[in-house]
Amino acid sequence: MDRIIGIDYGSARVGVAVSDPLRIFASPMETVPSAKIIDYLKNYAARENLVRFVVGYPYNLDGRPSAAAADVDVFLKKLGKAFPSVPVSLEDERFTSVLAHRAMIDGRMKKSERRDKFSVDKISAAIILQSYLDRTAGSVPANEAEK
Repeated sequence: MDRIIGIDYGSARVGVAVSDPLRIFASPMETVPSAKIIDYLKNYAARENLVRFVVGYPYNLDGRPSAAAADVDVFLKKLGKAFPSVPVSLEDERFTSVLAHRAMIDGRMKKSERRDKFSVDKISAAIILQSYLDRTAGSVPANEAEK
């Protein structure tokens, strides 16, 4: 089944989310050490058909890329090299951590669970992916490149 992968890239950890086959909703999947993310995605791609990556891109409040964008740019090059036929879309990731914490509170997660950065990262990835899915619902074919 065709899947879109959402990625919240960080220099230490990467949150990963996946779309349902109909591309309606995003689900948190995993938090992976940054050094292992390409291998993780290759293993996942061996089981599922990846049709797009949606990567959270860090911007400052003024709309310019933040300092963390340089790390994401390096990751994007590695991702493109490892998956040359899978298009990549960038999604503004401002406030995703705040939204992830809010979702955890609304979901009645215990305070100790909300402190778990691994949970925050994969929920942030789901928020990034859901934002893309909502914005493009019915308008962007899965195979259309957006780089």
